[in-house]
Amino acid sequence: MKAAFRLKPYNDANRPPLKYVVNFKDSGNRSRRFFETKREAETFVQQKTIELQNHGREGAEFPSSLRIMASECSDLLKPHGKTIREATDHFLTFLRASAKSCTATALVAELLDAKRADGASRRYLDDLKSRLGRFATEWNGKVVAAISGAEIDDWLRSLKLSPTTRNNYRRLLIVMFNFAIQRGYATTNPAETTAKAKVVSEAPGILTIGEAARLLDNATADVLPFLAIGCFAGLRPAELARLEWANVDFDSSLIEVTAEKSKTARRRFVKLQPNLAQWLAPYRASKGRVCGANLRKRVEAARRAAGVAEWPANALRHGFASYHLAHFNDAAALALEMGHTDSGMIFEHYRQLVRPADAARFWQITPSADAAEKLITFSAAAGPRPFAACLVRAAQTISESALSPNPDLPAPSPDPLRFPRRRRTTGKASLSKAPKRGCGLPGSKTRQSEESRLPSSRFA
Repeated sequence: MKAAFRLKPYNDANRPPLKYVVNFKDSGNRSRRFFETKREAETFVQQKTIELQNHGREGAEFPSSLRIMASECSDLLKPHGKTIREATDHFLTFLRASAKSCTATALVAELLDAKRADGASRRYLDDLKSRLGRFATEWNGKVVAAISGAEIDDWLRSLKLSPTTRNNYRRLLIVMFNFAIQRGYATTNPAETTAKAKVVSEAPGILTIGEAARLLDNATADVLPFLAIGCFAGLRPAELARLEWANVDFDSSLIEVTAEKSKTARRRFVKLQPNLAQWLAPYRASKGRVCGANLRKRVEAARRAAGVAEWPANALRHGFASYHLAHFNDAAALALEMGHTDSGMIFEHYRQLVRPADAARFWQITPSADAAEKLITFSAAAGPRPFAACLVRAAQTISESALSPNPDLPAPSPDPLRFPRRRRTTGKASLSKAPKRGCGLPGSKTRQSEESRLPSSRFA
């Protein structure tokens, strides 16, 4: 039987002080130690021999089943570069988290309280409550630390949602499990390991110039500001619903979107283009909210009256971006007005959707003399509605500054193109031709269609 420690003389011209070497195995690997004197080498051999004898005695007292288990586990962990100690530490962490963990329902409630205290918007909180609440209902009764990525993947696929909606669920689940890790309820984020649905990019749907002009011409006075600002300032529907007339500065030609009203919680200013100033001039003395009650129904009525059969999601905002970029050719300025952090999204979604010649016509859509005659009355029971006895000629309220020409646009022709005034529909049959679709407010999912009827709005 070979000795466990072999002491030999050593001679190396490069290391003359070293005279002896001890060869041995340490944890199964060959090892050597060098010494200057034989006595130092012998002392080392004696110490190591005693250690070996002690380990052998301890090993004899160690149960065979545990030795076999340790050997098997070590072999299983070796391909992953992990040791039994590391595996043990990891599993102990998981056990502690599981003992402290909570159900999905309790986690969602705690997350909502934390986000509400952090000042999250009501819209974001509602989104968390809706999507994560659905997940919590499905997985309630199981601690979040025990939910795996494969289970979440299967659940997301079972929802049968569009790729974008499915990815929105996934995004909020990642937020929830990150919160669980921060609170010590989980050790990993299983949602991050789930598959992301492939989204096929499509060009944003917009209204044509004729559709936009007819829409404004057919709008009643109480919904016209929403449509005009959406068309020519591009505010988000939710931002428009919260906008007040105090935020519309006619003197500075700016619309202020305050941080409280903005989706991104950042204040920004949008330029009041000359044609938009003309559409809004009759409301210059107005106060309070820009949009009144029953907004969705009023926009739907204007859409049907204008003969716009289908309406793409966020059609007004997407149209503003497309026509603005094609005409003014300033992606950086457009990104600021739309509330984006950079111009990357502008180029990705809106570039080359509209020809410059068409964009120039879009920014020349202004009220005609007929369209300026808005009939308004205020009834405590029915609210604002057209009423002949209260005829108000809005054109008289338009100031000279609001009608000043835009230096960026071509000068108006001496005889501007005028379209015949739209005839009022007299029966339900004419309205029924346009299928009832969403009005473009949040939740609407329709497509555009160009009709042949011409508006009474004029193109300067």
